Amino acid sequence: MNPRPHLPTLSFGYGTNGLADLRLDDALALLADLGYDGVGLTLDHMHLDPLAPDLAARTRRLARRLDDLGLTVTVETGARYVLDPRRKHGPTLLDPDPDDRARRADLLIRAVRVAADLGAHAVHCFSGVTPPTTDEDTAWKRLPDALTPVLDAATAADVPLAIEPEPGHLLATLADFHRLREALDSPAALGLTLDIGHCQCLEPLPPADCVRAAAPWLRHVQIEDMRRGIHEHLPLGDGEIDFPPVLEALAAVDYRALTVVELPRHSHAGPHFAEQSLSFLRRTTVRTPLPGSTS
Repeated sequence: MNPRPHLPTLSFGYGTNGLADLRLDDALALLADLGYDGVGLTLDHMHLDPLAPDLAARTRRLARRLDDLGLTVTVETGARYVLDPRRKHGPTLLDPDPDDRARRADLLIRAVRVAADLGAHAVHCFSGVTPPTTDEDTAWKRLPDALTPVLDAATAADVPLAIEPEPGHLLATLADFHRLREALDSPAALGLTLDIGHCQCLEPLPPADCVRAAAPWLRHVQIEDMRRGIHEHLPLGDGEIDFPPVLEALAAVDYRALTVVELPRHSHAGPHFAEQSLSFLRRTTVRTPLPGSTS
């Protein structure tokens, strides 16, 4: 009797924004020792500062270290104060000042170059919150314009740009992603970061259905627990998400990039939550037979 075929095994990572109290090399060694497949690398002042000198040389050293540790990587750009020490996540792609929008675009282009040098799965980004003095129609005109040079860089580097629907941002839902995609005429370089907790928080579909709906554009996945209507990243198992159907859906759509645990407010106990999260995911991963297979 032949063994039943199984859906692909998922690859799990942990975000360095949840290990902000560790040196980057220590964080990577921890994740490798725990058995993670990769890392969600947030470019920040403490972890591969994208604005400090010798970025290319530092990136090459990091690429060798990741290779030595057997870790794959997705580059994330959600650092809170990397561009402005007084404005959380500022400036954004929506700011009234075109120079400020250009600063954010430049950061994303730097991230694309880093990702190319690291052989990363994708570069993650987000739209930002609509400024108080900006109406929604104006914001929706600024976003595709600001992203165009970034997408040009991503296309040239053959690195997907994966934008994340973020509660409270202009681009907050899967429907908003499709509005942006259509405004840009569906460029091949534009993909999606799907945060499973955000699906639980505000999408009309259950998280597993969100995975299936997003599958054609899915380039990066972030995962944590969450409760309906409350944007608070919780350790896995502490919220309302039914994880087995989510993980099964990711495997069923043949998602091959990293699924990265996203606990940015838990750095005070990062090593503990990194270990706990991987144990949870391994216990919860469902391996079901492919449709139509027989035992």
